Amino acid sequence: MNKVKKNRWLIALSAIAIHLSIGSVYAYSVFKKPLEEMFGWTSTEVTLSFTIAIFFLGMSAATMGRFVEKWGPRKSATIAAIFFSIGTAGTGVAVELGSLPLYYLTYGVLGGIGLGIGYIAPVSTLVKWFPDKRGLATGMAVMGFGAGSIITSPVATKLMEVFDLSTTFFILGASFFVLMISGALYIVRPPEGYMPEGMKKKLTQESKSKRTDLAQLTLAEAVKTGRFYLLWVMIFINISAGIMLISVASPIAQERAGLSVTAAATVVAVMGLFNGLGRLGWSSFSDFIGRENLFLTFFAVQLVLVFLLRDVTNAIIFQLVLYLIVSMYGGGFSCLPAFIGDIFGTKQLGAIHGAILTAWSCAGIFGPMLVSAILDATNSYNMTFYVFGVLHIIALITSLAMKWNINKIRSAQAEIDPDVA
Repeated sequence: MNKVKKNRWLIALSAIAIHLSIGSVYAYSVFKKPLEEMFGWTSTEVTLSFTIAIFFLGMSAATMGRFVEKWGPRKSATIAAIFFSIGTAGTGVAVELGSLPLYYLTYGVLGGIGLGIGYIAPVSTLVKWFPDKRGLATGMAVMGFGAGSIITSPVATKLMEVFDLSTTFFILGASFFVLMISGALYIVRPPEGYMPEGMKKKLTQESKSKRTDLAQLTLAEAVKTGRFYLLWVMIFINISAGIMLISVASPIAQERAGLSVTAAATVVAVMGLFNGLGRLGWSSFSDFIGRENLFLTFFAVQLVLVFLLRDVTNAIIFQLVLYLIVSMYGGGFSCLPAFIGDIFGTKQLGAIHGAILTAWSCAGIFGPMLVSAILDATNSYNMTFYVFGVLHIIALITSLAMKWNINKIRSAQAEIDPDVA
């Protein structure tokens, strides 16, 4: 173990630096039009690279999760920095050559692999550094991922005004490498059984621990439990519904609330802000009410809100409902690592987190395709709201089953050891 004493808040800052960099993937839309105009590539051809990147994010997170646990966060984050920065800078080469296949390889495959490794490596480490504030810790990092687009979007736009497109990617690639390596060089695992002083004092003053992790499982053990699949379904539906809503937010805002095209575009931009704020706010709140209770609240509230969204015509109420739903979508991402720690422990948190993130890859394909299919079949968004409703009913039932499962295990543990409740 590294003998140099580490400050856990600087560890959190290092994680944020990594996530700010990889979160730039959500600023992808600023490159769409320039690429289409420069090479005559279709919207579908350009968008495919983003889809490939998100797919490889989920797949690399799943397949590399075990290695992240084995290598440790520093080496993993360094590898992520190399893949992501080479992918970004390599995109500049693809643009220079006008090669679409190379564009898919660099931005989509290489960048996507860097995304996946870079996403899980710091988050799993933060859970171990903040056993007393898991939700807050993971919320900070994952909010950084959401905020990446807010920073990269204007920066990339300005760079494209001053330089050409390929140079913009070169500069971004170099900048991401510096930022991610800076974070990677500081981030390490805490000592085994680490607890901050405040938490140690609190536990010694109490006759009982308020809460312990449900178990300490490896990935191989976790996938044999029912709660692994319950959590996968919960995350899949939360992300699917969120992506579906985000993808149709502008036209629905115009159709339902009578907003202009410009006003609807502003709504979409503000949704990004609430997506980021929800990641920090909800995850911090989950430290007080418990992750299983928070997800139960998410799906119960969203079930009501999606049907309210279907009927509301007042522009202000429409926006408030939309922003609240999107904040919960973001909150689901940030609460996930802490929830995994609660029910599976931190023994192989990175590997389990990676496996659960396959739900993101599947949802990224399922959500937009389902919305498009509904629109093509009905020429209306009405059916979309019923689909939202059905998905949230399934998610609500699943989250109730999760809570029952957790309570059952805790009751059994309490019978064996009354000090663990």
